[in-house]
Amino acid sequence: MPNWPGVPLARSFYDRDPCLVAPELLNKVLASATGRAGRIVEVEAYRGSVDPAAHTYRGKTVRNATMFGPPGFMYVYFTYGMHWCCNTVCEEEGKGCGVLLRALEPIAGLDQMHAARPRSKRDRDLCSGPARLTQAMGIDGAQNGIDLVSAQQGFTVLDDGMAPPEKLVGTARIGISRGTEHLWRWYVPGNPHVSK
Repeated sequence: MPNWPGVPLARSFYDRDPCLVAPELLNKVLASATGRAGRIVEVEAYRGSVDPAAHTYRGKTVRNATMFGPPGFMYVYFTYGMHWCCNTVCEEEGKGCGVLLRALEPIAGLDQMHAARPRSKRDRDLCSGPARLTQAMGIDGAQNGIDLVSAQQGFTVLDDGMAPPEKLVGTARIGISRGTEHLWRWYVPGNPHVSK
């Protein structure tokens, strides 16, 4: 069980449209049983078969099968042959929807994060981007398919009482070539840990 104060988000939190879930994930805490934790400061929603930028747009495969499972699980995938990225699965089973966690503000276990990312000289560089986030938190393919709600497999997302920012505005998602018209990226305004 991750060691950070707060309540794991319920399955019902994730069982909604990712465009509703994503902005409400801001200021929640991704926590690990290893003692590492970070406040979520940047997210992107991916909407399955209606979203050409989603991994699940063309249907279920061995790689993306977790995204078609129940809400509240972690979908971890390998990209560019070198980086892991992690998502929370959203909506009902079979929809293939989720929210990419793009950046965290480190709040616990910073020594472990620096050890995992020794080239990061500043705390703000530890988790400012989806690949940096997974490296710093110790997330890789072994975490694909774990249940964030039960919090029994090393990771969970917690509500520790900090509300999402008010009056958020969606922006274009980063690093995609299709679905660029959708403003499905949200971040905590002014937070220095948001990816550049």
